Amino acid sequence: MDILTEIRRPIEQELNAYRTMFDGTLRTQNPLLDMALHHVMRRQGKMMRPILLLLVARMTGKINEQVLHAAVALELLHTASLVHDDVVDESDRRRGQKSLNALLGNKAAVLVGDFLLSKALYHSAMTGSQRVVTWVSELGQTLSDGELHQLANLDKTEVSEEDYFEVIRKKTAVLFETCARAGALLSGGGEEDIRQLGRFGLQVGLCFQLRDDLLDYDNCLDTGKPSGNDMHEGKLTLPVIHVLLESGDEEMMNLAIRVRRGEATDDEISRLVSFTRDGGGLLFAEKKMCEIGEGALSLLDYKMDKDPVVTESLSKYVHFVVGRNL
Repeated sequence: MDILTEIRRPIEQELNAYRTMFDGTLRTQNPLLDMALHHVMRRQGKMMRPILLLLVARMTGKINEQVLHAAVALELLHTASLVHDDVVDESDRRRGQKSLNALLGNKAAVLVGDFLLSKALYHSAMTGSQRVVTWVSELGQTLSDGELHQLANLDKTEVSEEDYFEVIRKKTAVLFETCARAGALLSGGGEEDIRQLGRFGLQVGLCFQLRDDLLDYDNCLDTGKPSGNDMHEGKLTLPVIHVLLESGDEEMMNLAIRVRRGEATDDEISRLVSFTRDGGGLLFAEKKMCEIGEGALSLLDYKMDKDPVVTESLSKYVHFVVGRNL
């Protein structure tokens, strides 16, 4: 039995109910919209955010229909943000398939993203919780703020770990935080549950993005060369930022700024990737991710005795996020 099956075991029935609700909300009578939604939803992945929300809800109380609406709302908001991000980044691929903007153009992609966003707001309202509606609205603002923060960094001539963590907090980690908070609130958890498990979700989200950034340095299956996709998009992540700051290498810093501005050649990007590897950047980021993961696990201690089965699933969830290879 794989680890994801073990993680999902306490919520398998509710996860099926979530899937049914999620699929049902995306049925339309518009052929173009229906085709676009089908294309986007083919890349749903492992449902990490809904799983987190449902596990937290099970830990703190009962999974009810309001909890399912929250899970659908947050996954729809996440999906809308990805569609819009691909337009902003001019990306032509997402999870191994054509991005929606590459398939249908920017105009259609933006409108599909708006449709998903509207559906997310509808489902947040269906929770019947003003706090959840507020959290979802604030989350939409934070995701946009994170993307704008990242765009603003493209014009900077310096790098910092603080900037990096601010971006990944706003673009990724707050979504996990909101999932955990909503699951705790809607299942009947108390304020301490919402606070502690929200912190847990935030730290898990940081680990999730750190692992994503480390995976970008894995070798391509077809060429055997480092991918460096983030650098091709002008993104400097923690491994390279750390090595640049530690080494004080002016030449490589200038190259990194060229990468950020989209001016570097493929060979120059390969040089920067090798510089990062050789300087211990991947080891540093891996260690930082593991430290944050351990911090997340420690936040579960206060609930250990209440539901050890769900606590064990959440613990395995953290280990999966930290150790995943996809």
